Amino acid sequence: MTVALGCGNFGGVGSAPEFFGQGIPRDEAFRIMDRAWDAGIEWFDTADAYGGGASETWIGEWMRERGHRPRITTKVFHSTVGDPADTGLAPQRVRRQLEASLARLGVERVDFYLAHEPDPNVPLEDTVACFEQLRDEGLIAAWGLSNFGLDAISATSPAIVQNSFSLLERADEEAVLPYCRARGILYVPFGPLAGGWLTGKYRRGAAYPAGSRMTQRPGPYERYANDAVFDLLERLERQAAARGVSMAALAFAWVLERCDGAVCGPGRAEHLDPVLEAMALIRR
Repeated sequence: MTVALGCGNFGGVGSAPEFFGQGIPRDEAFRIMDRAWDAGIEWFDTADAYGGGASETWIGEWMRERGHRPRITTKVFHSTVGDPADTGLAPQRVRRQLEASLARLGVERVDFYLAHEPDPNVPLEDTVACFEQLRDEGLIAAWGLSNFGLDAISATSPAIVQNSFSLLERADEEAVLPYCRARGILYVPFGPLAGGWLTGKYRRGAAYPAGSRMTQRPGPYERYANDAVFDLLERLERQAAARGVSMAALAFAWVLERCDGAVCGPGRAEHLDPVLEAMALIRR
C-alpha cells in the first residue's frame, strides 16, 4: 500500500489552461511537500501540463532546496501553454515533452511516465513503442496509462494504471482492477475522495463552499449532486463516527484496501491529516 502526493493543483487546477497561474501557490505547495515527505510519502505525482508546467518546476525546485529525491510520476498529453494544437501522444511530441519535463524537474530520469489520456489520432502501439525506446535509453524507468479502459490496458503491457476510483467511482472494480491484480500491473488511482465529495464538505441543500472544486471546476463532479449520493455520504458519515475516524479517512482507507496505493491531492498541508489517518487505519 503506497500513497502518492498528487501535485495537480500546484500553480493551477490540473491541466486546464484557464486556471494556469491559479490553484495552490508556491509557498503552500512547498509546505505540502514538506509535510508529505516528513510523513513518509515519498512518491510525487505530477504531469507536464499541471499549472502550465509550474507543478514540475516547483517539485524540481523543492528537491534541489531540500536535497530530497522522491519517486516521480509525470504524464503527457495536454499542452503546457494552452495550445489546443499542441496536444496528444505522437511519438515525436512525447519525446519532446519528456525532455522538457526532465528539465523542469531537474532530473535525468522519471520513475513512471504515463499517457494522460487516449489520443484518437495516434495508434496506441506507436506511443508504446516510443515509451519503450525512452525506457531503453534510461530516460524513464517504466511507463503506464491513465484514463484508459481495459481494451487498451490488455492490448499493451503497462507497469502502472492510474484511473479514477473511489466509493463514488467504481467502474474499474469489475474488470480493470482484477485484470491488473492478476497480471502484476500496479493500480494506483487518482480521485480517492471524489473531488472532495467524500470529505463531508458538500451537504444536501447547502451552497458549495467558496474555493471548492465545485465552485472552480465542477464539470467532472456534477453527476454526484443527487439524493442517492447524499444518502451514501450520510451513511458514510455515520460509519466513520462509529469508528471514531473522519469520513475522508474511511473513504481513503477503503481505496487503499483494494488497490496498490492511491494519489492524494491536498489543497493545503493540513489536508494530509485524513490521508495519514487512513494510512494508520490500514496498518492496524
